[in-house]
Amino acid sequence: MVWKQNSTTRRKRNERHSAAWGKRLSLAVLLLTGTVFGQQNSASPRGMKASDRVDPEVAKIMSRFAARPSQQVKVIVQYKQTPKTAAFSRVQNMGGRVGHHLGLVRGAAFTVPAGSLQALANDPEVAFVSLDHPLKSMDDYSDAAMNVTAAVNAAYDGTGIGVAVIDSGVNDTHADLAKGNVSRVLYHQDFTGTTTYLNHKQVWDLYGHGTHVAGIIGGNGSKSNGRYAGVAPNVNMIDLRVLDANGAGSDSEVIAAIQQAIALKNTYNIRVINLSLGRGIFSRYAQDPLCQAVESAWRAGIVVVAAAGNYGRISLNGSNGYGTVAAPGNDPLVITVGAMKAMGTYSRTDDRIASYSSKGPTTYDHVVKPDVVAPGNLVVSTDSRGSTLETLFPNNAVAGNTSLHDYLSLSGTSMATPAVAGGAALMLQQNPNLTPDQVKARLMKTAYKTFPTYSIATDPATGLTYLSSYDVFTVGAGYVDLGAALSNTDLAPANVGAALSPTATYNSRTGMVTVSNGNGTVASSAVVWGSSVVWGSSVVWGANLSGSSVVWGSSVVWGSSTATGFSVVWGSSTDSASSVVWGASSDSNGAFSATDTEE
Repeated sequence: MVWKQNSTTRRKRNERHSAAWGKRLSLAVLLLTGTVFGQQNSASPRGMKASDRVDPEVAKIMSRFAARPSQQVKVIVQYKQTPKTAAFSRVQNMGGRVGHHLGLVRGAAFTVPAGSLQALANDPEVAFVSLDHPLKSMDDYSDAAMNVTAAVNAAYDGTGIGVAVIDSGVNDTHADLAKGNVSRVLYHQDFTGTTTYLNHKQVWDLYGHGTHVAGIIGGNGSKSNGRYAGVAPNVNMIDLRVLDANGAGSDSEVIAAIQQAIALKNTYNIRVINLSLGRGIFSRYAQDPLCQAVESAWRAGIVVVAAAGNYGRISLNGSNGYGTVAAPGNDPLVITVGAMKAMGTYSRTDDRIASYSSKGPTTYDHVVKPDVVAPGNLVVSTDSRGSTLETLFPNNAVAGNTSLHDYLSLSGTSMATPAVAGGAALMLQQNPNLTPDQVKARLMKTAYKTFPTYSIATDPATGLTYLSSYDVFTVGAGYVDLGAALSNTDLAPANVGAALSPTATYNSRTGMVTVSNGNGTVASSAVVWGSSVVWGSSVVWGANLSGSSVVWGSSVVWGSSTATGFSVVWGSSTDSASSVVWGASSDSNGAFSATDTEE
C-alpha cells in the first residue's frame, strides 16, 4: 500500500482523522527465535561448500525438522548474480512461495518446506541462505545534551532534507509533524501486509513507535510551545512501514523498505535512513542480507543510522553486557548509536550511559561499536493517540497544549538513534555535498569525550544495580555534540569506507586485544582515523581508546567483566557454543521496556 504527497494529492491536516487501536505489545527488542551475540568463526563466502551456504539457524532447522520436511520456513536467498525467473521457478518447484523481491541483495524472500532447504543450498547459483529473521523496535533534556541550540542559532532546521523513517509508520495527523496545515510526511508505504485501516479510516502507525521516532527527528513542538521539538524541526519525512501493530517485522520487509528508500532518493532528497530496530546476529555482516542492504544505501549516498540495541544488561558468566550489539548496527559502515541518560538536568556533564545500551564488540566480526551515544532515556516525543504503546503504557503520557495524549515518554536506543539522524540532516542542510562517511567521521571526531570512569544505575522496578564502564565498546567515540559538528570544517576522504568502524582483534598468544582499521575490502591506510594526525584514532576516540591501539593486556579485562566473561565474548575458533548469550528471549533477559527507567 502506497500513499504519497505532491502538489495535487497533498492534504490539509484537518482532512485527516485520528484513531484508537492496539491491545498488547512488548517494546523490548527481542528475537522470537533466540539471539546470538558472541564470537564464532564463519567461512568465507568464496569457495563455499553447499553446507556452508546456510547460516547456523537454517542449519539447525534442517536438522530439527528432518522428520517434518513439510514444515514451512521463511528464508532469504542471496544469489551469486541477480536471479532470473528460472531461479524462482526452481524454488517454486520445490514447493516454495516467493515473497519480497530483494534485488538490493541479489535475492528474494521465500517460504519453503524445510525438506527443500538442502536442495536450495545445493543450487549452484545460490550464494547464501539465511532465515528471514523477525525483528522488533529498539526503544526534554535531549536538545541541551546534544547542543542542538547551536544549530537553532545558526538557522539550521533540516529544510529540504528527506529522512526515511523505517519503522512502525508515522501518524501524520500530529501537528508537530506538519508545516502549517500541510504534513511534512511526504510519502507512506506499508511493507507488512497488515492493515493500515481502522473503522475505514487510514491510520499509518498502529504501534506508536514510528511516530515517536519521527518526532525526535523532526517534530516542531507546536503542541508544546516548542518544548518537545525534535532535532531538525523542518525536515521532510518518508514513512516506510515495516513493523505491525505489535512492533514486529522481518528482515525481508526492512530490506524491501531500504530498497524503496534508495529508489525514492532523488524524488524526496532522501539523505538519511533511521533504523530504530534490530535483531540478533547470525552470520558475518558480509553474508547478512540485512547488513548488505544498509551498505547498499550507504553506497547510494544515504547516511544510515542504526540502534545499537537494548541488551547491555545481559551478563553471561560475567560478560557484563559486552558483545550484545544488534544487527544491522553491527555493520562497520553505518552509524550505530547507544543511549545516554540526561539525569533530569540540562547540563550534559552529569549525563550517564544507560545500563541497557548494548556494548561491542560485535558478534563474529568484533567490530568496535557503538560509534557514538546520544540521549535515549525518558525521551518525550510525539504520541500516536490510541496506539498500542500508549494503550499499554498510559503512565508514560505527557500533556501538550491541548491534550494528555499529545506526547509520550519512551526509553531505549530507539530514541537515541533518531536524535543522531536528525543531527545528520542538519549537517547535510549545512553542506549538501557531505558523503555518509564524512558525516560519520565528523560526528565521531567532534563528539563530547569527557566521561567518568564508571557509573552505577539502579532499576527501580527490580532493585538490581548495573555497573557501566566508559570504554570504547560502551560509548564509542563519545556523546554527539551537534554544535561542534556544525562548527567543524574538517573533511574526511569522500570514498565509501573512509569512516569504517575498526575491528578489535584478540591475540591468544600474547593475551592482547588491539584495534585495527579497515577490513578485507578496505585497506587500513584508506581509513581516516588510522593514518593522519587530524583524524588519528586518539583524536576520534580520545581516552576511551588506550594508547598504541592496545585496549587490554593479558591481565586486564574491560569494565567489571570477569575472565570467563571475556571468553564468552571472544570465544574460540572452534567452539560455537560460546556465542550464545541466551536462547529463548524474554523481557527478563535484559531487554529494556518502556516501563523500566533508571535512577
